[in-house]
Amino acid sequence: MSSSTGSSRATGPSRPPRSAIVIGAGVVGLATAWSLRNHGVEVTVVERRHPAAGASWGNAGWLSPALTLPLPEPAALRYGLRSLVSPESPVYIPPRPDPRLARFLLSFTRNCTPRRWRVLAATFATLNRHALEAYDALAADGVAEPTRPAEPCLLAFRTAAERAAMVEELEQARAAGFSIAYEPIEGDRARELEPTLGDGIGAALELHGQRYLNPGNFVRALADAVREHGGEILERTEVSGIRDLGQGVAVTTSRGQLRADVAVVATGAWLDGLVRPFGVRVPVQAGRGYSFSVPAEGAPTRPTYLAAQKVVCTPLGEGRVRVAGMMELAPVERPVDPRRIQAIIAAARPLLRGIDWEARKDTWVGARPCTPDGLPLVGPTASPRVYVNGGHGMWGVALGPLSGRLLAEAIATGTSPAELAPLHPLR
Repeated sequence: MSSSTGSSRATGPSRPPRSAIVIGAGVVGLATAWSLRNHGVEVTVVERRHPAAGASWGNAGWLSPALTLPLPEPAALRYGLRSLVSPESPVYIPPRPDPRLARFLLSFTRNCTPRRWRVLAATFATLNRHALEAYDALAADGVAEPTRPAEPCLLAFRTAAERAAMVEELEQARAAGFSIAYEPIEGDRARELEPTLGDGIGAALELHGQRYLNPGNFVRALADAVREHGGEILERTEVSGIRDLGQGVAVTTSRGQLRADVAVVATGAWLDGLVRPFGVRVPVQAGRGYSFSVPAEGAPTRPTYLAAQKVVCTPLGEGRVRVAGMMELAPVERPVDPRRIQAIIAAARPLLRGIDWEARKDTWVGARPCTPDGLPLVGPTASPRVYVNGGHGMWGVALGPLSGRLLAEAIATGTSPAELAPLHPLR
């Protein structure tokens, strides 16, 4: 693939763009397309499968600003190599020779210091203040699928010592600028709120001010709204390259060449191949998460997080509850590893009673796009006509509507919001 790029950071096209091609129809790409349409830009979304086909479908669906924290943290270094190569570990790296992954991990560990975490957390705190507002704006503009208040979310622990570790993390986040309301409770009170919690739960936190949604339904509703708003979505269309034409862009697809004033790459874990020719050197690594659903009867009735086990339960409606967890640094095309599903069940079974684990369905693994510093890549590339919106890690659903709104404002007005400065793709 070829490209025509400059040697300095883009300052934007000479005139406001009238047309845009957005590559990727997950929540991030569709939110960008929606916001561009609100600025009067003609939008074509190109998707290799269909809307909500990737990480936007099978994730936990939590809109939890209190927990939207930097992935690189000092505790990550304490897992140790032995745990990282165990299929039962919450974070797993399948052993394989992979120089690219080794470079990613080296850069990642450099960000796992207390000082660096505080800097990254301050950036997340700024974004999180507006994350739920971005969802409210979508609802006000006609996106039909609702978000639901999680009042409260329950964070459940076996012991008070496990809870103390989470309280310390929440207090560190508060010190970095997060707004967090929580209340410690004992196991008996937690079981009053959520009777499916087992006797092994001895402590918990009530977390207030959070929300949740059915992510697949929401992204499909967002796609419908984009179409109703005048945007076009081309499904089952592969993109193989982007060229900067000087006065616009040409996007090479399996349906032929598309042209527009600007292009936005929002392809999640597949970002690298399209944006590297335009100067983006921050690597994006697939951090694969697993999920499945179980019957609602006997499962948690509210968003519940087994924090030490890193297992999340989310009521989806429609008689199902999603159970999600694990982080696996592996190639995006790697098939489902059944050991990871069994590891989720083994971690959760002693702490939840009543779930019919054998009736699970919708087994899923999805590639969440992780960067070494945990911050998304949102903004222009070395070309003033090619933009990026991706690299959100586990927080694509939580932050996608906000990053879409901010990037669309930057593209349409030529003035970049201050919140995007730390997220610059050429950092």
